[in-house]
Amino acid sequence: MALRTIRIEGDPVLNRTCREVKELTPRLQDLIDDMLETMYDANGVGLAAPQVGILKRLVVIDTTGDNPLVLINPVIVEREGEQTGEEGCLSLPGKAAQVTRPQRVVAEALDRNMQPIRIEGEDLLARAICHELDHLDGHLYTEFAEGPVHDVNYDEDEMYEEEGEE
Repeated sequence: MALRTIRIEGDPVLNRTCREVKELTPRLQDLIDDMLETMYDANGVGLAAPQVGILKRLVVIDTTGDNPLVLINPVIVEREGEQTGEEGCLSLPGKAAQVTRPQRVVAEALDRNMQPIRIEGEDLLARAICHELDHLDGHLYTEFAEGPVHDVNYDEDEMYEEEGEE
């Protein structure tokens, strides 16, 4: 496994539409492992392949820290409700904005073994699924922001307090 460079806003790859993944290869498995390692290293909850410069319909998500999802060729098939909250992105470090997303989504995809899966997500998982799938079509959350994108700074003490590690 290896850390990949996360592409930052302004990189043209972030505005391109990704291609469908057609087959499982060792190279694809390596990419999945690298994306998971890169996401965890950056303290993210999701990462899409274009964020590491690869135009494939592939995302990894882990909102709990212990149950990573690998979604290949994902499609949202159901949306329900509404939630508005702060959203950030590894491709826009130190920035956030208010974005409204569905409260609940259902997505169909292939897992890392190219087996069909159906994922139901609510709250943060629903937000993460929508956010990462937007990347696959060349969209950043800033296009949907309901106000200005603003700076966010968490000092180390605040981060530990949020995690309950005073």
